[in-house]
Amino acid sequence: MEKKDKIIGSILWSIALPEFPQILNSRYLKGILFIALEFLINVRANFNEAIRFSFIGNIEGAVSQVNYQWLMFYPCLYFFAMWDAFKDSGGGKQPYFYLPFFSSAAFVTVGVIYSAQTKVFGVLLGSVWFPMLCVIPGLIIGFSLKLILKIK
Repeated sequence: MEKKDKIIGSILWSIALPEFPQILNSRYLKGILFIALEFLINVRANFNEAIRFSFIGNIEGAVSQVNYQWLMFYPCLYFFAMWDAFKDSGGGKQPYFYLPFFSSAAFVTVGVIYSAQTKVFGVLLGSVWFPMLCVIPGLIIGFSLKLILKIK
């Protein structure tokens, strides 16, 4: 039960800040590197201001704040750090366990690209909510590919 708790804890901490589990797993150099990269990307992308605007409902303001050249790096770093924490915590012993993380990173990156212009049911979700919504098809495709490749 302790291993399962560690794996679940790593995933939950990763949602908040993907680098925390590396620190908790005593992978200090890796954790500090990931934190530095996330901080750099976050600041250069002006992502916190976009998050703030999105939470108060000013989607157009959020879209105008974002530096998309930098924000496009964020999903890959985020999901790679999550995958790494999952693996370091003892998860991922099954074949192709990385596919849901990879697929989510790819879908969210594409979501960032289209976030300034894509509307869902006529509503612009912007640079925060639309990419978050793209996690769903990313996970579905990733788990489906994992299942298909495991069967063959």
